[in-house]
Amino acid sequence: MDSQFIYTNPETSAPGNGPLQGISIAVQPTISVKGWLTDAGSKALSGFQALDDAAPVERLKQAGASICGSTRTSEFGFGLHGSAAGEALSREKADAELVMDTAGESRMAAAGAGVFGFKPSYGIVSRFGLIGLIPSMEGCGILAETPDTIRRIMGVITGQDDKDYSLTDEILPDFSAAETTRGTETLATIREAQDSLTDEQKNTFRLSLEELNQAGFTVQDVSMPEFPLFSTVHRIIGSVEASSSAGRYDSVRYGQRAPGAKNWNEMYLHSRGDAFGQLVKSYLFQGAYFQFDRYEAYDNACRIRARLVKEMRSITAQADFLVLPAGVWTLSETIPTIEDMYAGCAPTLFANVTGQPALFVPSPGASRPGFQITGPRLSDEKLLSLGTWLLNNTRGGRQ
Repeated sequence: MDSQFIYTNPETSAPGNGPLQGISIAVQPTISVKGWLTDAGSKALSGFQALDDAAPVERLKQAGASICGSTRTSEFGFGLHGSAAGEALSREKADAELVMDTAGESRMAAAGAGVFGFKPSYGIVSRFGLIGLIPSMEGCGILAETPDTIRRIMGVITGQDDKDYSLTDEILPDFSAAETTRGTETLATIREAQDSLTDEQKNTFRLSLEELNQAGFTVQDVSMPEFPLFSTVHRIIGSVEASSSAGRYDSVRYGQRAPGAKNWNEMYLHSRGDAFGQLVKSYLFQGAYFQFDRYEAYDNACRIRARLVKEMRSITAQADFLVLPAGVWTLSETIPTIEDMYAGCAPTLFANVTGQPALFVPSPGASRPGFQITGPRLSDEKLLSLGTWLLNNTRGGRQ
């Protein structure tokens, strides 16, 4: 078994005919596949096998895609510590991969693998069957070699689902035919989005902007002084939602029970103490603090979130697309702290807070870190069309 997989599907043939026949797709164990181990990388779900396919997986199978295996993930897909996201593509074991995107993981994993990584608009892809921590910010991200592969997958998994009431009633993007990108669009970059970068990262990002300018795009600089608040808002709201979500993992219905308990109360306390890793446990404690001792901070974060959504909507109206740096996740054996986690995700988590789509675009030949492009909510197809234009006209992606 390949090290990036925790399970390899012995059924190599596609389940049937359809628009995705011939495409091999890996999934993280945060995304349910019926009968497969779906432990979300956590002891809290040790040994749990999914009873049903997640909605995206069910639709992929119906479209003829082959689900080739389940890849290693960080606990509940939170961050990339211990994750193998993107490795299956790098080693040509899959054509695409579905991953949990909670704070930008799909885009950062894509940056590490030198492929395209896409986070859809919130509310257009069903979350039924996904196992995560932050319901209002997480969703199913997609990694693939080309934006066209992502577009084909999105054309299948986008749509209403009676099992997920968070889906939007708005008109959904049409992925049946790619829109035309001229290569002369106006791009805007947010100055404050670069504040968390090192000098080397800033210089690399400027090189990307210069290449876009040379390719015919007009690149303008805009200011959003409150951009750093995305991290604060994500951290407060996310930890509170996670603390609430984790209440279901009681080690009674699934997961491991801690030995030596004298009664049910001790069993709950000891089992939950052993169920979560250091990073997630710290996050849950933080959420409980905001939920029970500093609720006004959570209340204020929700108000600020609404303001940030409004500000970002105003900025996206000033240009055709936004271009932003991408986070760089440093691989380390050391378990990251919450501060490490948010420092790494600072450039990417804005899209999880606002619900807008974002696409990571690798640099030519993946010779250096790429960048993100984003637009208003429901501009998913336009973003993917721009990604295709960049791939074909600036030699983006791995060579």
